[in-house]
Order: sequence, then C-alpha cells, then structure tokens
Amino acid sequence: MTLRIFRLCSLALLLLLFGWAGPALAMPVEEIVERANLASYYAGSDGRSEVQMTITDAQGRERQRQFVILRLNLEEGGRQLYYVYFERPADVRRMVFMVHKYLDRDDDRWLFLPDLDLVRRIAAADKRSSFAGSHFLYEDVSGRAPTEDRHELAEETAEHYILDVTPLDPATVEFSRYRVWIDKESFLPIKAEYHDRSDNIYRVVEALEIEEIDGFPTVVKSRVRDLEGGGETVMAFANVRYDIGLDESLFTERFLRRPPREVRR
Repeated sequence: MTLRIFRLCSLALLLLLFGWAGPALAMPVEEIVERANLASYYAGSDGRSEVQMTITDAQGRERQRQFVILRLNLEEGGRQLYYVYFERPADVRRMVFMVHKYLDRDDDRWLFLPDLDLVRRIAAADKRSSFAGSHFLYEDVSGRAPTEDRHELAEETAEHYILDVTPLDPATVEFSRYRVWIDKESFLPIKAEYHDRSDNIYRVVEALEIEEIDGFPTVVKSRVRDLEGGGETVMAFANVRYDIGLDESLFTERFLRRPPREVRR
C-alpha cells in the first residue's frame, strides 16, 4: 500500500511539473489589458507616422484628410505627448491637434484653427466627439486610459483574448459597454464593438492591416464603421518610424502656430 501511494504521489508530481494536471489558467485580465495598451500606444520611445484618412458618409461621398502624427512617451504605459499636424486639404491645412496624456487625471487637449488664428482647449467632455469630421474620436488618437473601465475576460480562443469592457463612469461616455478582440501573439486589439444604451452594436473599430516595423507589430490600416448613422472612416499609415529622438519641447503651445521641422522630414 505504501509503495502504491508513493507511485501515485510521484505521478502527480510529474503531471504538475510537465503541465499535465489540467488546462492552463488564463492570463490575468489585468496583464492582458496592460500588454494591449503598451502594444497599441507605446511602441518605441517615440514615433512618427504619415496618415491618409478617407471619410465616407452614408451616401458614399468621400472626403480626404492628410496629416502627420508625432508621439513621445514620457513614462512606459503612462504620460505621453501627441502632436498632429494637418497638411491637406486646404480647409484644414496647418490645423494642429495636441494632447498631453495622463493616467491620473483628464488629458489636456488643444486645437489650433489657423483660419481664425485661434487656439482652443478641448474640454474633457468633448473627448468623444468627432476628430476632424471623421468617424474617429479625439480619444481614439491617443487612446482611452485603461483605468477608466472595468475589464472582464469573456472568452478565450486559440488566437484571441475577448474582453467585455464597461465604463466606471457611464455618464462620461455614449456607450454602455464594448467587446474587444486582442490578438494573442501581438497583443494588438484587432476589433472593438461598441454597444449603446439599448445594448445594440452601433460602432465598430477594426485593424485591417498589421505590419512589423522596427520590431514592433503596427497597425497600418484601421477603420471605424458607424452602424447607426451609416458611413465609415479609414486611416492608412505610411512611413512609420520609431525611436527617432523627438524632443519634449516640440509638444508645447509655441509650436501650435509654427510647426516644427519634424513634421516635414
């Protein structure tokens, strides 16, 4: 009897050592969210990209926007600076959108309107309004802080972590919840479906193309679809570069009216 017990204990130990004691536990949802946030918005110490935006309305009519995005990380997973300079068409040329992103308070956002020679602060309540007349939102550019939402692992497939996300302060957003698919290999979110107060899906954000650039998996084409009002916006990213040595001084109000040379190189 003693020998049999010994053999059973030895077998159990082997099963534990080699991972045969049962299905592996899922990665903690907090780690999934953190890695997805880093993969989406913090690749490299800084970055530059050129963006072609195509806005299609419900009648199929198209408008174009062309702009440059500069980004600088001040803390990994924390404070960031964004500078968006519009080059085309003529009605938005020289317009600038700048963000100072924080995790412990509302972001600071500025918009420079060259035709009026006016610098306007964007209130926190406006962060989920249209970005440059597109189906993307101001908040989409620099990302939504993970601390603003509650995350639950709804499902896990061979390729994706699927999370259900609900806002901690529902009064500050127009959605009741959203479901996001996160790629297990790159940790990039590849799709998010937003639900309204009646729990109907009204907005879908998708990564259409992903490439590895400078060692970082990068979304090079994304799309937002408006299922309620119709229309969509596609953003195509070109000449993406990381770790180019951007200086913090570029992301100050003095450069809203006078864009730095980094947007043109």
